[in-house]
Amino acid sequence: MGITRKTAVIAAVTVLAGATGAGLAQAAPPTGGHQAPSACRPANHTAKVTVDRPSAGHRHYRVTLTAARGYEPCQLAGSPTGVRFYHHGALDGVTAGHYGQQNKKVTFGPGHPVHFDIQVPNSPGGARAERTTFTLKAPGGVIPGESSASGPLTVDFGTVVGPVQPGA
Repeated sequence: MGITRKTAVIAAVTVLAGATGAGLAQAAPPTGGHQAPSACRPANHTAKVTVDRPSAGHRHYRVTLTAARGYEPCQLAGSPTGVRFYHHGALDGVTAGHYGQQNKKVTFGPGHPVHFDIQVPNSPGGARAERTTFTLKAPGGVIPGESSASGPLTVDFGTVVGPVQPGA
C-alpha cells in the first residue's frame, strides 16, 4: 500500500509540475517566422575557383559560391573584401583591389548560386595559389567571418575582384 501511495504522489507532482512548468525546461513554440541559418555565413556555403575565359590583357578566374538546401537565402552586394591568396598554406604577397558596381543587390541561397571574377593582369610570372579567402559584403555591411575557395590560379600585382553576380 505504501508503494501505491508513493506512486500516486509522484504522478500528481509530475502532473502539477508539467502544468506549471516548475523546474522544467521548455522549448519555445515554433512560430511562422522561424528562419534557417543564413546561406551567407561562411560555414553555410562552399566556393570553388575555376579558370574563366581570358580577356585582352587579363587572365580571369571565377569563384562560384553554392549553398545546400536548408539554408535561408540572403542578399549580397559588391566585391568581397579582404581577399587573400595562399600557396601551400603560405600567404602570397598579392593584395586585390575591386572593380565594378558595388551596390547592386544579389540573392544567394539554395538554388541561387552566385559568382565573382578575379581579374589578373596578363604579365609574365606572378604568384601561384590554390586557395583564396575573402569576406562577403551585404547591402548594409560585411558578413561576419571569412569564406574560402580552392582551385588553381596565378595572381600578380594589379589583381582586382569584381562584384558578386547571380548564377554559377
